[in-house]
Amino acid sequence: MRIAVLADIHGNLLALDAVLDDLKHRGGADITVNLGDCVSGPLWPRETMERLQALNLPTVRGNHDRRVAQDPDDETMWPSDRYAQERLTGLQREALLALPLTLEVLPGVVAFHARPDHDEKYLADAITDGRLVRAPLAAIRRRLKSLDPACGIVLCGHSHRAELIRIPGGPVIFNPGSIGCPAYDDDTPPAHVSEQGTPHARYGIVELGEQGRPDRFEAIAVDYDHEAAARQAEQAGRPEWAHALRTGFMPD
Repeated sequence: MRIAVLADIHGNLLALDAVLDDLKHRGGADITVNLGDCVSGPLWPRETMERLQALNLPTVRGNHDRRVAQDPDDETMWPSDRYAQERLTGLQREALLALPLTLEVLPGVVAFHARPDHDEKYLADAITDGRLVRAPLAAIRRRLKSLDPACGIVLCGHSHRAELIRIPGGPVIFNPGSIGCPAYDDDTPPAHVSEQGTPHARYGIVELGEQGRPDRFEAIAVDYDHEAAARQAEQAGRPEWAHALRTGFMPD
């Protein structure tokens, strides 16, 4: 059994198509799961949503999926969410809001965007000197308390940082990294950045063996026309996005 794991597409249709093509060349997957944050960003939100709706993948709701669907008169809406909201149909926004917070992909394999009980708080990360780093094991354990003890594999995104962590006596946590947004800054206190360090589109593959036990985890980085994506961000008035798409880092 092969599970392809997609996360944090953020409206980057070019990156998504490159990942889907790479997956096809690798023989495909039995199940492809989408971990949310589908369209938010100054790129191709409506086109990305249309592609995802045609694929009809098992999908969980990300924090930006929820925010894109919020009241359009809310003045606190973040620019990337507003850009996407203005380009989606009402039915598409409703579809994002209706996505589940968690999803059991297979027995013992649970998917969610950030944490099992929250779509916007980090699971495996802490903030140190304005950057995301791996959180202490004790903190990760606490954040998984609401999870069924029978869960053996956790699939999550949100941080845009590829991670593979085996919790002693607990599940394996796998975050494939972000398909469409290789770096971002967040001014929510404490302000911080996340940087993948290259412009590649990231996704993952999990191979299960006997009794659903994980045999292999693969974090994959795929090259694509990130320059075209950067130009699209520039046309939308988001030079910091363009820099992130070109480099995998936020501007100094």
